[in-house]
Amino acid sequence: MIGTITDAPDFDPCADAENLYNAMKGIGSDKEAILDLVTSRSNAQRQEVIAAYKSSFGKDLIEDLKYELTGKFERLIVSLMRTPAYHDAKEIHDALKGAGTNERCLIEVMASRTNKQTQEMVAAYNDAYGRNIEEDITADTSGHFKKMLIVLLQGTRDESGVVDADLVEQDAQDLFAAGEEQWGTDEAKFIMILGNRSVTHLRMVFDAYEKIAEVSIEDSIKNELSGDFERLMLAVVQCIRSVPMFYAKRLYKSMKGLGTADNTLIRIMISRSEIDMLDIRECFRLRYEKSLYNMIKDDTSGDYKRTLLILCGGDDDLAGEFFPEAAQIAYKMWELSAMTKVQLRPTVRPASGFDPAADAQALRKAMKGFGTDEDAIIDIVAQRSNAQRQEIRQTFKSLLGRDLMKDLKSELSKNLERLIIGLMLTPAEFDAKMMRKAIEGAGTDEHALIEILVTRSNEQIQAMNAAYKAGYKKSLEDAIQSDTSGHFCRILVSLVQGAREESPADLERAEADAQELANACNAESDDMEIKFMSILCTRSFSHLRKVFQEFVKYTNKDIEQIIKKEMSGDVKNAFYAIVRSVKNQPSYLADRLYKAMKGLGTDDRALIRIMVSRSEIDLFNIRKEFKETHDASLHEFIQVETMIVSGSLCLY
Repeated sequence: MIGTITDAPDFDPCADAENLYNAMKGIGSDKEAILDLVTSRSNAQRQEVIAAYKSSFGKDLIEDLKYELTGKFERLIVSLMRTPAYHDAKEIHDALKGAGTNERCLIEVMASRTNKQTQEMVAAYNDAYGRNIEEDITADTSGHFKKMLIVLLQGTRDESGVVDADLVEQDAQDLFAAGEEQWGTDEAKFIMILGNRSVTHLRMVFDAYEKIAEVSIEDSIKNELSGDFERLMLAVVQCIRSVPMFYAKRLYKSMKGLGTADNTLIRIMISRSEIDMLDIRECFRLRYEKSLYNMIKDDTSGDYKRTLLILCGGDDDLAGEFFPEAAQIAYKMWELSAMTKVQLRPTVRPASGFDPAADAQALRKAMKGFGTDEDAIIDIVAQRSNAQRQEIRQTFKSLLGRDLMKDLKSELSKNLERLIIGLMLTPAEFDAKMMRKAIEGAGTDEHALIEILVTRSNEQIQAMNAAYKAGYKKSLEDAIQSDTSGHFCRILVSLVQGAREESPADLERAEADAQELANACNAESDDMEIKFMSILCTRSFSHLRKVFQEFVKYTNKDIEQIIKKEMSGDVKNAFYAIVRSVKNQPSYLADRLYKAMKGLGTDDRALIRIMVSRSEIDLFNIRKEFKETHDASLHEFIQVETMIVSGSLCLY
């Protein structure tokens, strides 16, 4: 693990104390001098400066800094001057005091600290506040959440490094029996195992658990537990897997959306600056496709921003490092992706007691006379499966001698019309129409072309090809070739064949494929892109997961990083979409939905396309990924951003 703050060479605490005194002397203070000095010294050196300041000037340096500085900058600088133990103690004290408890702060600190850090924090709390931290936590929390916090507070997790293979299997079986295998959950068993076993042991337990349960330990916790206890146990699991990745997620959530959670941002940047900040920022880039440095730069201002950027360790986009911790995490992520069997869950299912004649009559009634009953149309269409909607279309014509699609088009307008018509088309017709819309007109929607072709199965692509030919009297391949060019065109043409292999992973072939991709990274740009296309566009997803895992082993880099660094434009976007879909397709689509709605204006076509096409496949999984990544429900996001019925597809 690598931090960004280290001991300053030629350190002189007395000279530093004098420089700080001069920076605060007279009217106003030299904030830049304070900032530069404090952020270029390690915490141990800062403690020597505090002692030298009191010896030289008979004053308390921290009190003087509080007096001279203001706002978030003051909080940040003063926090840097405290020892890690006293800083943690203050964070816990502040989380507990007052009317409400800051459970997320308690979770973050308690889940991520080592035994030594926890024990030092307990002693610092007692010294600073004259109170027992365990008694304060007990008084302010409850239930299993409280019990797990108290277990972690003991700072007695096994750190021997010895792993008993039999105990690994027993713990995995006990966790399975305590949750997935029975009605109800034995929370005490989760607390005992996750709160006491060593990190190495638990990583092996999680692997063994996944083989037994066929779901990850994280998914089981989400299914079996709830509230703050669920969040705490997930945080513990995340920290067992990778503390830097846990903090990368916390930092992202502290800055995304409106407003910044400055207390969280300050706490993490300070507490990790001498431990693993460089690893955190690499994990941040690996997870969120953006630089931590630039996100801080865009989200903060003034001296506060400048201090945070120094703690971040410089512009990681320019540096382009990839640290061993991040490579290990990338390897593990692909391994988990290969092992995890995701149960895809739709949000729209066939309606029970379905009566196509009654639905046809109800739809006619909703459109007859003056005005249209849009709610009635929405309630019927959004709560029927696509197969049932096709029956309604046929019955509408048989009973009433009218074309339901024409009636809907004449009665509805704008996005509601597009959405309802999209739902009434067959999946193949809808995909063909979306491809047509992406190609026709002045500009091409390359992102839509990529999204559709990357996320559809061979069967779906072949059905879409047939529907396109029937509807537009031209092959989809010809349409793509007339509207795109170069390697991007070749990638799309390869994907539109609907001929991706569907075989399971072949380890020997995966190693060979990974070696070829690694070698291609040193070739000319054209040769590299052709080699990537020959593998990424043809191999099965299960095989590619193994290829990408082996690629990390050969290059010490994640395939995503290589694509982003070495490629550009639509080619980069296409390969990146394939990799994201291979790793976790619901997560990729959740990200597409977020991008469709964030910022000024909503990309309604993208929103409608994804909501309609995934509602009977994996929209429930997409919802879960959206909530986990963006800390907001997809349903709430849609309600805020739109006035159309897509939210209904989320609910059912």
